[in-house]
Amino acid sequence: MTVSLPLVLVLGLIALGAVRFLGVRVWIVVVIALFGFLLSRTFLAPAIGSGTRSGVDIVNGTRD
Repeated sequence: MTVSLPLVLVLGLIALGAVRFLGVRVWIVVVIALFGFLLSRTFLAPAIGSGTRSGVDIVNGTRD
């Protein structure tokens, strides 16, 4: 069974849990999100995308 969830939704839920239960400040979550968007426009973006796809394949069990 494969479940499709947008990555933004998953990261939003993790951020919400960190703010509520770990006491992380909201401005820190915003800074990290902005840094991620800026990082996606650099030369590191293909490596990040490839690593994310590999991780999802491993979690889904579609990669041997």
